[in-house]
Amino acid sequence: MMISMLNSMVAVGQRGLRPVRALAQPGRRPTSGVVGWADANPGGTMQVTDLIDIEAIKRVKYRYLRCIDQKLWDDLTEVLTEDCTAAYSGGAYSYEGRDAIIEFLRTSMGSQDFLSSHRCHHPEIDLTGPDTATGVWALEDVVIMKEWDLTVRGAAFYTDTYRRTPEGWRIDHTGYKRTYEEIQPRANVDGLRLTAEWWGTDGRSQLSA
Repeated sequence: MMISMLNSMVAVGQRGLRPVRALAQPGRRPTSGVVGWADANPGGTMQVTDLIDIEAIKRVKYRYLRCIDQKLWDDLTEVLTEDCTAAYSGGAYSYEGRDAIIEFLRTSMGSQDFLSSHRCHHPEIDLTGPDTATGVWALEDVVIMKEWDLTVRGAAFYTDTYRRTPEGWRIDHTGYKRTYEEIQPRANVDGLRLTAEWWGTDGRSQLSA
């Protein structure tokens, strides 16, 4: 089945791709950016370049999250615009400018005893212009604070804007609002033991195979 589908896709590619027409009510132009930038594509058709842009935006967001969890602060400069703004936790922590954002992240999350896991999924990306886009992402995150022997868990929705630059797509604004957040002392959980961590054990599990 899969080989048959791939062969069909190759055959279509050899004949030339046709735009995929969006599902919309008669007489109405679709507004969702997942079908492409409407002003550039009258009739609401999706172009291959739209899919490429959406994938590039996804990769920028994924890299942003990875850089935070791996504390790659210098690499974050390559995913944020210079005048980027941020509004974390419903705006409780708001910053203007790439340097201010990175400094906040470095200061609050820079310790190797601060172990974080940020996972975003269910992206809703709209291309709003030839060089602009918006995105909504579901976030689930877990933070282990070894110094305080605490675990923080939560969920949220990110709302981002993106801008195409000469270097490629970059995050122009990022921020999230919590669906929920909870905190738990780790000492109260019977049998809980940290058996691997990125820095403390170089990512190696201490459990016997």
